[in-house]
Formats: sequence, C-alpha cells, structure tokens
Amino acid sequence: MKMTAIPRRIVTGHKNGRSIIVEDKKVTNVSEHLPGLLISDIWATNTMPVDLTKELIVGNTLVPDPPKHGSYFRYVSIPPDKDLGIPERAPVIPGTITHQPHPLMHKTDTLDYIIILSGELYLILDEEETLLKTGDIVIQKGTNHAWSNRSDQACIQLAILLDARQEE
Repeated sequence: MKMTAIPRRIVTGHKNGRSIIVEDKKVTNVSEHLPGLLISDIWATNTMPVDLTKELIVGNTLVPDPPKHGSYFRYVSIPPDKDLGIPERAPVIPGTITHQPHPLMHKTDTLDYIIILSGELYLILDEEETLLKTGDIVIQKGTNHAWSNRSDQACIQLAILLDARQEE
C-alpha cells in the first residue's frame, strides 16, 4: 500500500475546566480503496447537537453512509485517472447525455462540504462538469457525481458529509 499523504489529527478537550490537547498523532484509519485512492474518515458524529464527550469510531467506506443525524469528516487523496486505469475521456458537454458515465460515478444521501486543499480535479455530474482547483469549495447536495483527476499529481480534498434527506 503506497501511502504518501497521511494526515495528522489533533483533538482538543477539557481537564479540570481547562482546554487541553487530548490527542496529537497521524491518523491510523487510512484505507486505499484503489491504487493511490486514500480515504480516512477523521471524525464522525451521530447526534445533533453533537455530544462533545464522545468519539464515534468509523471505517473508511468508499461510499459513506453517515449515521442518522450524524456526520463524517473525511480526508481523500485522489490519484490521477491514468494511475487508476481510467482512460482519458472527452469532456461532458452541457445539455447532452450522450457520453458514457465515469466509472467512479456514484450518489450519496448526504450534504457534502468539500474543500480542495491541493491539486486539481473535475467534478463530473450527469450533464456537466467543472474543473476544481486549490481553494475551491463544493456544496454537494446528494447528487450523482464522480471525481476525475486528469492531472499528473494527486488531488487532496477534505469533505464534511452530513446526514440528509431527499425529497424528489
């Protein structure tokens, strides 16, 4: 397993009414779902409002399913498509549905706040796509989507996934 970007997690808390660092270490729950596709669910909650006295241990699933009324805080390193064996694709043309879906297309039942920390990648939806670069933020509302990294380096993103309901 080739892991190059394992994040450090610092957790704060209280002792005798004072703020302290409870934990400071590299995360240990990092999974490589495909070669170079690293996912670490850094923190999770299962209530709203959040119970600050609890830590919810979660696994690193490829398509997350946060607990009811909960959240996941997720670190993802997405390698170039070519490193995953995904062939180069023609861009999605807005208003058309004649293209083949990206092989990693999926849908989550969550509201996702996604921040691109480094690199770049395309957010692909059913009928359009857009290039995301460092500093861009995506608010994803339970849509069918895929991430396509057409560059030569990994893209690092942070995502906060909130349990959501869809009414169609």
